[in-house]
Amino acid sequence: MAADSRIEELLKRPLYVYDLPQELLSGIALKGDDQTVPVKEEPTPETKTPSDEAQEHAIATSTSCALCKVSFAHVQDQREHVRSDHHKYNVRAQLRGNAVLDELQFTKAIGELDESISGSESSEEEEEDGADQLTTLLKRQAKISQVVEEGQESSTPKPGKHPLLWFSNPVLPTNTSLGVYRALFTNAEQDEPRHLAGSLTKKQLTPIYAQKSNGQPQPQTPSPHIFMCMIGGGHFAAMLVSLAPEIHRKQGGIEERQARVIAHKTYHRYTTRRKQGGSQSANDASKGAAHSAGSSLRRYNEATLEKEIRELLQDWRQQINEAQLLFVRAAGSTNRRILFGQHEGQALKQNDPRLRGFPFSTRRATQNELMRCFKELTRVKVSQIDEAALAAAAAKQQEASKPSTPKPQQPQKPKLSKEEEAAIMHTTQIQALIRRSKIPALMSYLTKNEIPPTFTFQPSDVQQNFRCPTPLHLASNLDAPAMVSALLTKTNANPTTTNSEGRTPFELAGDRATRDAFRVARHDLGESKWDWEAAKIPPGISKAESDARSQRERQTAEEEETNRRKAEMDRLRQEEEAAAASRVTKKGGRTLGAGPPSVEKTAQERREEEARGMTPEMRMRLERERRARAAEERIRRMQQGQ
Repeated sequence: MAADSRIEELLKRPLYVYDLPQELLSGIALKGDDQTVPVKEEPTPETKTPSDEAQEHAIATSTSCALCKVSFAHVQDQREHVRSDHHKYNVRAQLRGNAVLDELQFTKAIGELDESISGSESSEEEEEDGADQLTTLLKRQAKISQVVEEGQESSTPKPGKHPLLWFSNPVLPTNTSLGVYRALFTNAEQDEPRHLAGSLTKKQLTPIYAQKSNGQPQPQTPSPHIFMCMIGGGHFAAMLVSLAPEIHRKQGGIEERQARVIAHKTYHRYTTRRKQGGSQSANDASKGAAHSAGSSLRRYNEATLEKEIRELLQDWRQQINEAQLLFVRAAGSTNRRILFGQHEGQALKQNDPRLRGFPFSTRRATQNELMRCFKELTRVKVSQIDEAALAAAAAKQQEASKPSTPKPQQPQKPKLSKEEEAAIMHTTQIQALIRRSKIPALMSYLTKNEIPPTFTFQPSDVQQNFRCPTPLHLASNLDAPAMVSALLTKTNANPTTTNSEGRTPFELAGDRATRDAFRVARHDLGESKWDWEAAKIPPGISKAESDARSQRERQTAEEEETNRRKAEMDRLRQEEEAAAASRVTKKGGRTLGAGPPSVEKTAQERREEEARGMTPEMRMRLERERRARAAEERIRRMQQGQ
């Protein structure tokens, strides 16, 4: 009983791939051989086994798009395609009853734009602009539909590998599995599936205890790390992050594990053509160079952004070469050319075996988004699925689906009903509003369209809808506490609904603010509203209690930052005084040396001399401290009336 309770407690807390408890590592093993799906042949209904069918019901593994007639070798490519303008255009065209375009025809129709015109990586204003652009293409499509119908060809779907690897352990319940992203394993490790459990054990790292500076510089403990970067729509973010967790001691002796960022940098330049979509370079390539003031500014910003990014990657070249893996998101030929194009001091190469794409949906390139993606990549997924029931249902479905006559090689998909089309349209709109945190717009949309609280996203077999089938699941998974509170208190959303993994919305929350939103809703709605124990929500707390705790944590963090800055400033002041004393030595009131007085160095020369030999991270920290000292000095003079 004690061991079972211990395992249950371990599964409730977030599990980190590189620091797993010994209880879970002992006896861990990769699940059945159906983890790897053949790439060359797709099993037919006659050759599929019950375990294959059950796995397909539990986890989506298809790597082709029947709508756009495109196949993919890897699931990362399929995910990028679902977010692309080509797929979004064909979805809208199908809903309107128009013909869809294949990849070549769509490329010709849009004039080879290489930036997103759908607004998935831009601001709200740019999103509306992208929607207008797609509407224009839909109108244009009516003129070329005749050619499209004559030139369409079908592609043979090719199955691929699911992004998650599932492990089992004798100490876990029979319906519980642990999922780790396949991308965290090297290509050599993935080629030996029998040794993946051993590879996972070897990846465990000893946590590093954070040390207080006490006025002295603390050396960075070397540890394995990865490189992550995103670029799109004029936004760029990059980060070097250590894989070994860092332990911070909080008040009361509580230990908290945090990610240790070695270096990070973000850039943003105005490069996207507002109200028209696409980058300036793409427009110049298709229509010729424009001569407006805005086009000149965008060309300058594109060149500046390229120069800044390449200089940064060149400064980080040693750390990038030492990184275990490289996670890069670069949509469009322009962005790929900036990162992978041939240039002096090139740090990233397209054929690098460490290179990976993000195996899940991402948002705008920011520092916070990179940290969210790092947590998603390195967090172990806990799945609770009754595999025996799935296998029985799959066997029954296989028996019922055996045809008496051979099926055609390319069966036509059944046409969607009006209700199914409406459900898909509502799913797209609701998910977009939740991701953009548009609470009033979401409430208005639900009321106007009379959407019930029990609404589930369609189609249900999509990987995203598999994990987040309801609006409350999606809001919790995105760590949006305000949206969670609105759905619970204003739309009567049911917190006890579970996804296909058997997890409630509360169990998908990734931060304390989102979890507190559930607890505050429990306090406000009352104990009789829902079965809160079934929803896995802890006892309720008031809004005042939640705000007070957040305020205390914020004050503690501010005090720690103030103490750190004060200690760092004292250290820099002592170093400057020591340097000044070593340069000038007085003897008898006169300066040593019979020669002419030396020319005093300028402030810029002194800064360059102090920064010589420092790493880019140390230079940035030194510059921040200089600016902080200058600001404090100005404030002191203002207070003294100078």
